[in-house]
This record gives sequence, structure tokens and C-alpha cells, in this order.
Amino acid sequence: MADLSSTLADLRTRIDHLDAALIAIVAERLAVCREVAAVKEGFDSPVIQPTRVRDVLTSRRQQAIEAGVDADFAEQLFRVLLTETHRIEVAGHRPDAAPDKQAAHADRSGVDTVASRVDHVVVAVLDLEGAMASMTQRFGFHELTLADPRPGIRAVAAGGVTFVFVGAQASPAVARYLATRGAGVQHVSIEVLNAGYARLCLADSGAPLLTDVTVDADGHEQFFAADDPATGVQLGFISRTGHRVGVGTANVLALFDTIAP
Repeated sequence: MADLSSTLADLRTRIDHLDAALIAIVAERLAVCREVAAVKEGFDSPVIQPTRVRDVLTSRRQQAIEAGVDADFAEQLFRVLLTETHRIEVAGHRPDAAPDKQAAHADRSGVDTVASRVDHVVVAVLDLEGAMASMTQRFGFHELTLADPRPGIRAVAAGGVTFVFVGAQASPAVARYLATRGAGVQHVSIEVLNAGYARLCLADSGAPLLTDVTVDADGHEQFFAADDPATGVQLGFISRTGHRVGVGTANVLALFDTIAP
């Protein structure tokens, strides 16, 4: 046990050092971006340059592949970094001082500790083709390839934002849902580090839960909470513990099956 503790301590120290180096590199990158912003301002150049953004994302994906890092994960990191870069460029013109930020949040919940982002939003629709046309033609989203395609379910994405549209033809449970509840957001899926831990935290706090944690063939751990009577929000929680793949239609239909009247 002592050897295990010592080995883990050494590895965690290395991680701490790498994280510190990563923060330093990010700070240096942002400082260079401030210089870029000053140059743009001097030449009256637009802050956002889409061609440069696309070039950065494409080249970083390739660099990630060559380094053995998942390209989708790398793109997600750089989209966050590019968003922060743009915020800094614009915020630099604000006259007010930046607010102070707390270094620690010891009073936050367990779910707050493990929740990382909105994974996707599932929307029940009466006109699936119309919904797809609206999102792709009017709002600039692109159709997303599903992990296990099936009729009645389509998905769109723009950057890191994903919507899944489900029509009545997907299953009898979906048809019944639409007949009784109508069209609209069916649930919001939140990505968490560990679904089992998240569920235990919610159970301890008395949150209404619909299912236990299930694991699909692709390694997605998932569970669902019931409609919150105070907000009307229905949540799903998902942890990606297998290969990084797209949204699974079986996972999407699982909640429709659970709550089908």
C-alpha cells in the first residue's frame, strides 16, 4: 500500500507540474492575443476572422491526431480557448475593472464538482424534416452523424452545440409523448465525470430520479431524473467512458420509453 501511495503521489505531482505549465502557456498565449488585438485595432481590422478560426481548428485537429489525442476533444479545448480570446479582445475596451474571482468553492455540491457541460438537448418535434431544414438553412447548423442511426431521429451541431430532434416515427413511445405533451424540449443531457457519483449526490439531496445508471455498448453511462415540478426541467446525465462517438439514438429513446404514458 505504501508503494502504491508513493507511486500515485509521484504521478500526481507530475500532473500538478504539467497543469501549472499548461496554465502558464495559456497565459502566454492570451498575452500574445492581446498584442494581436492591439495590432487589429491600429489597422481597424475586425476582431473575429472566421477564416483564421477555421484554420486554427483544422490544424489543431491534425496536430492532435499526430500526437495520439482525440481530435474532437482537442477541437473542444480550442473552441473554448478561442471564445476566451475573443472575450478578452472585446472586454479590453470596457472602462470598468474586472471583478475578483474566488479561488475555491468548498460549499458547492457534488454534482457541481463533476458536471462539465451540456452534452446535448433532445427536442420532440411534429415535423422532423421541417426542424432539420430550419436549423441547417436558417441557423447555420450542420447535420451530425449519429452513432446508431435510425428513422425518426436526426441531430445537428454547430461547434460544440448539439440538438437532437425526435419525431413520432422514431417509436410508439415518442408518438404517445407528442400526443400528450406536444412538441418542445424533452430533456437536457449533462455530461458528468462519473454518472454513479452524480446519481448518489442527487439521491442524497432528494432529487426525483427515474432510472438507475445504465451502460450502453459504446460505454456511455447514463441515468435520468424526473420532471422537476418547480421548473419543468427534465435532465439526463451522461458519462462518456468508452470511445468518443456521437449521440446514440438508443440513449435518446430510453427516456421516452421510461416516461411513456
